[in-house]
Amino acid sequence: MRIGVDGSKIPHEAEDSAIRILERAQAMGLEGVYFRTIMDVSPTLDRGLLAEVRDCAAELGLYLQMGLAKVNPYAAAEAPQVRRLGDGDYTRGMVKMIEAAHEAAGVTDLWVACANYQRGMPGYYVFDRFRTDAPWPDQLAAIEKFLRLLAPVARDHGVHLNIETHEEITSYEVVRLVEAVGPDVLGVTFDTANVVVRGEDPVAAARRVAPYTRATHLRDFVLGEQDGVFGRVFAPIGQGSIDWDTVLGILHAANPELPLSIENAGPSLHLPIGLDDPEWTSVHPDLDPSEVAAIRAMASQYADRVGRGDALPLDRFRAVPYDGERFIQESAQALRGALARLGIAAGAGAR
Repeated sequence: MRIGVDGSKIPHEAEDSAIRILERAQAMGLEGVYFRTIMDVSPTLDRGLLAEVRDCAAELGLYLQMGLAKVNPYAAAEAPQVRRLGDGDYTRGMVKMIEAAHEAAGVTDLWVACANYQRGMPGYYVFDRFRTDAPWPDQLAAIEKFLRLLAPVARDHGVHLNIETHEEITSYEVVRLVEAVGPDVLGVTFDTANVVVRGEDPVAAARRVAPYTRATHLRDFVLGEQDGVFGRVFAPIGQGSIDWDTVLGILHAANPELPLSIENAGPSLHLPIGLDDPEWTSVHPDLDPSEVAAIRAMASQYADRVGRGDALPLDRFRAVPYDGERFIQESAQALRGALARLGIAAGAGAR
């Protein structure tokens, strides 16, 4: 299993070209880059540039994955660049991205997600799951319909659209979408730290999504209260609450060649998890009491670590200055350690 990085989160990515990001990833000892969207590589889908990036990745021995955009029609207005790309047609914009990714960049695994994180909104309204103008079941129905529109194009190009277990959607719902539209064209981007926000144990979620997982966003988390609100805070891999040996063992058993892409993220963001709030639980019909118990146990274990002096209290943890490169390096080291314990080969030779 090769270890890489989310290209949208590598330090200085905003100033760097895609080729420079590839070079920096290799210099950091990583083995691949997962560009969040093909438009991060070329906003105009320049076929020549995309081919250069493809060739550069091959020369550096790096895996290359890319993404598209949101597949929720209720969120399309938040991505006007996709509509412009399609000359006013959002669907056509997505089709052009699929065609360019496959034909020019040689990429067959493409990230998609179902909503945006609504930064700055209060409480649960940071999640589109809680929209009142568009109830979540209506959004899911629209997402499935839109994916069915894209499916023939994906099938013709031999690509998979890999739905992220993003903060607004459960792994149950992602799996249902994959199975409804077809695993020949849909897969999963498994974000290990997002599922807990929907009341899911990462180990149980890994078991659900593993048969369909073709890409990853890997990071850890810690749990606790901040200003009386229980929630999740990101942490480097191996420094939080996820049982990495078990999760990686599950993923490897399903797909031994699965790329492991680190998504580095600072510890400042605290997302609410309303396990005891009827408003929250009412929109989680698949909530499993055993997984809720596992989340509470993870929170208790972190509190015990704090009490022993082995971890920082949540407020102090969130105040630690963020170092993106350190986050990546520490996470990669932890992943290599877990793979070694499992007897799983890591690195380019694992292909």
